[in-house]
Amino acid sequence: MITEREIYLTNPEEKRKIVEFLEGFSLTFTGNIDYTMGLYDGDELIGTGSLGGRVMRDIAIKMSYQGRGLTRRIIRNLQIESYRRGVTGNQVYTKPENVKVFEHVGFKKVAVAKPFAALLESGTNTLEEYLERIGRILGAGNGKKRSAIIMNCNPFTLGHRAVIEEAARNSDEVVIFAVQEDRSAIPFSDRFSLMKQGVADLRNVVVISGGDYIVSNATFPTYFIKGTDELAAQTRLDAMIFAQRIAPELNITARYVGEEPNDKTTMAYNQAMSEILPENGIELHIIPRKEVSEGEVISASKVRKAVLEGNWEAVASMVPKSTLVYLQSEKGNEIIKRIELMETIKGGIR
Repeated sequence: MITEREIYLTNPEEKRKIVEFLEGFSLTFTGNIDYTMGLYDGDELIGTGSLGGRVMRDIAIKMSYQGRGLTRRIIRNLQIESYRRGVTGNQVYTKPENVKVFEHVGFKKVAVAKPFAALLESGTNTLEEYLERIGRILGAGNGKKRSAIIMNCNPFTLGHRAVIEEAARNSDEVVIFAVQEDRSAIPFSDRFSLMKQGVADLRNVVVISGGDYIVSNATFPTYFIKGTDELAAQTRLDAMIFAQRIAPELNITARYVGEEPNDKTTMAYNQAMSEILPENGIELHIIPRKEVSEGEVISASKVRKAVLEGNWEAVASMVPKSTLVYLQSEKGNEIIKRIELMETIKGGIR
C-alpha cells in the first residue's frame, strides 16, 4: 500500500534521503523549502514533492512506479498543504519535457525557455489575472511608446534615477516593475515607497509591483536543474515571460536596463534579454552606469557598504534625498542591522 507523509527537513537523515533520491532525476534539492512530502511503498521512498511559497518543486517518482497516477497524488497533497497555508494558486518550475505531464493534471503553461525550463500555473492569482489588474491601472496605451524598467532598488540610488530619466526622455510612458520578492535587506514595502518618492517629479513614470512573474521565486527559483546552465534557465525564462506574455498584453515596446560589467547574474540576464527581446519586437536599451566621479560608478552595493562604514558623505553623493532621509531614520537603523546580518551570512556585500 502506497502512503503519504510529511518529511521534516530538520532531520538530517530524512533530508539526506530526499537529496539522494532527487539526484537520480538530475534535480538539486536546495533553496527555500517550506514543506516536503514523500510517497512510500512500505518503508521505501518512491516519490516526493515540495513547496516553496506557492511554487511546487522537486516533484519526482521512481521510474518503476510511473504511469500509476502518482503525480496527481503528489500535486493534490501539495495543493491541500497550500490551502492550509492560505495559498489558492500554485506554480510549477520544471523541465520543458515535463510540460504535458502537468497540463494533464490541470496546470496551464505560462512560458517555456527551451531547452532549460518551463513555468506552469493553476488556481487563482494567475498571470492573466495579474495582467488584467495592471492593464486597468495603465490603460490600453494605444499609439503611445510605452517602456518598461524592472528594478529591485536595495536601496534606490541616483544610478537607478539616471536609467529612469533616460527612459522618460524617450518614451510617452515608463512603467517601473518593482521586484516584489523580499530577499533584500530593505523590505519590499519600503523599496516600493523609495522608488515612488524617487520619481515623483517625473509625470510619465508609474511604479507598480512585479508580482510573481518578474524576477520572482517562480522565474528565479533557488533550486536548479542539474546538467543545465542554471543562470540561462532562470534568465531566459524570465525574459521569455516578459517578451511573450507581459509586454504584448500591456503594449510595452521597449525595455531599459543598466549596464552591468561585474555581476554574473545581471550580466546573464542582460544577455538573455539582448537575444529574446528583439526576436519578439521589443527594443532593448542598455544605459551606461552613472558615475559619482570619474571611473567611480554608483551601485546599491556601494551605498550599503558606505552605510555600514558610516560614510554618510559618500552615501549622500549616490542617493536622492528621500533615500538618504530613510537610511538615517529610526527604520534605517533597523536596515543597517539587516545589512550587517546579511553580509555576515553571505560573506560580503552584494
